[in-house]
Amino acid sequence: MHYAYRYRLHPTASQRETLDYHRDTCRQLYNHALTEFEQISDSAGTLNQRVRQVRDQLPNLKDWWNELTDLYSTVAQATVMRIEDNIKSLSQLKQNGYNVGSLNWKAPSEFRSFTYVQSGFEFDKKNGQTVLSLSKLADIPISYHREIPEDVTVKEVCLKKERTGEWYASFAVEGKQEPPKPENPDRCVGIDVGILKYAHDTDGRAVGSLDLQGERERLQREQRSLSRKQHGSNNWEKQRLRVAECHQQLRRKRHDFLHKLSNYYATEYDVVAVEDLNVKSMLESAGNSQNTASAAWDTFTTLLEYKCKREGTHFVEVEPGGTTKECASCGVSSDKPLWVREHSCPACGFEMDRDGNAALNILSRGFEKLGLGQSEETPVETALPLFTPSGASDVVDGKRVVETGSPTLKERTASAVSE
Repeated sequence: MHYAYRYRLHPTASQRETLDYHRDTCRQLYNHALTEFEQISDSAGTLNQRVRQVRDQLPNLKDWWNELTDLYSTVAQATVMRIEDNIKSLSQLKQNGYNVGSLNWKAPSEFRSFTYVQSGFEFDKKNGQTVLSLSKLADIPISYHREIPEDVTVKEVCLKKERTGEWYASFAVEGKQEPPKPENPDRCVGIDVGILKYAHDTDGRAVGSLDLQGERERLQREQRSLSRKQHGSNNWEKQRLRVAECHQQLRRKRHDFLHKLSNYYATEYDVVAVEDLNVKSMLESAGNSQNTASAAWDTFTTLLEYKCKREGTHFVEVEPGGTTKECASCGVSSDKPLWVREHSCPACGFEMDRDGNAALNILSRGFEKLGLGQSEETPVETALPLFTPSGASDVVDGKRVVETGSPTLKERTASAVSE
């Protein structure tokens, strides 16, 4: 399995200038390589072969381009090979129905990263501080907050400058073994996602969506202030950084919530079933597109899928059509408007929360797709609220979602047992 470990860098003022210099040199090299690549005929070989032809010109470029000698060799090679990755990404977007064009030159604000491949980097200790030693660059202090396992191989290190001016290093590793999935799973869950209740599962847990209204209002204020500044001035640049910080705060809070929620389901269950939603068409529909985009359902399922692989959990996406209308007890479909939040089957009289009924149908379809039988085991204790005996459910706020094994989870579980 392939993973990436991300760390914050703390470069000095002079190191920031050096990083920006290397980044801009890579940008110019990328633009030059793209021009050379476009002059090569498609009949000259495959995409990889044509990009390699451009990469092989690097030794000759260094004869008259003095700045290239300041770059580590694998950094320059990886910069050219990005053309192949970008073209493949455009092709994938085109297959998914997006209207894409061709590759263009990168402006300074658009090219924000460069990569060391296989060599040229190592961790070191200097003056009691962990630093990242980069060949032909600098020894940059790094927040090494978690260890990289010794049984994995670091393939590359990507240095990226965020729009807020912060620098990060992402270590791509491979060699981590994927644990086997259980043949007879005991703990199984189906998850129905929504707007008001972000996740509602078959064990009766309901998690409300994360409230980001305060962050959005601050972002709007900062954007209005930015629009009044003269473009390119010092005041405009300072305000642009404030807007970027607002965007970053929104993104961090949302990803923190999604990481914790997906990690909970991946670690506590043997089978996880979710809907295979077509978010692209939902965003294109009129009304509520902002809340749909903020929910980030695609991000949630992506995080959930790779974490299920990491934990050895079965992950399955099912067809979402009819999960709300179909009765989980008898299978009879009945139409109900969106404002009706309770499911009441006219055929068998089965009554349940609308989202809970949908979650049961999702889990049932997941069993059919995986070819597994449904388990009768009760779920493990969690920090999230369960159904009351009457069948009603409480919605836990998104800010209360905690990671498995955290002190908050242990305290809440202990208090629940004592009550």
